[in-house]
Formats: sequence, structure tokens, C-alpha cells
Amino acid sequence: MDEQIINISFSVKEGILTTLKETKDEFTQDVLFLSALLFYRKRNLSLGKAAELAGYNKLDFISKLQDEKEFIFDYSEEEIDNIFSDVAKIK
Repeated sequence: MDEQIINISFSVKEGILTTLKETKDEFTQDVLFLSALLFYRKRNLSLGKAAELAGYNKLDFISKLQDEKEFIFDYSEEEIDNIFSDVAKIK
């Protein structure tokens, strides 16, 4: 089943693009990536869904995160404790 695509648009003053030295397409790609990154950081979107929002496949999105010095895996202290606890049980 195909998901419905919703077109979202908003206005930006030309001076913003001039200041950023970006084309409309470059700006649009940046806004999509930064939105995806924010939702990923807040854990509102999974890595896969964030990649989809940004217009990347998972591997390219991970590469972009690495380029931006972003953590790919951002576990809470409790999650890390659980991981190490599980690893200790394996030994």
C-alpha cells in the first residue's frame, strides 16, 4: 500500500537565501535534513524514518550524520546500563 504524499510549502525571504549563499533547492534539502535530524534527536523519528524525511537512504543518512559529527546511536544512561548488563550475562 502506497503512502499518500502531502506537499508542504512555506515562504522564505530571498535575502535569507542570499545570506546563506544557497539556491532554493540547496535550502530545501538543508531544511529537510535539519528537520529530520531534530526529529531523530528528539526520538520522534527512527533513523530510517528520519532518513526518509531527509530524502536519503539509511546508509547515506548515517554518512551525513557522521559528516555533521552527530551521534548515530544516542542511548540514555539507563539503556547503556541495560546493554552492559545484557553483555555481562553472555560471558
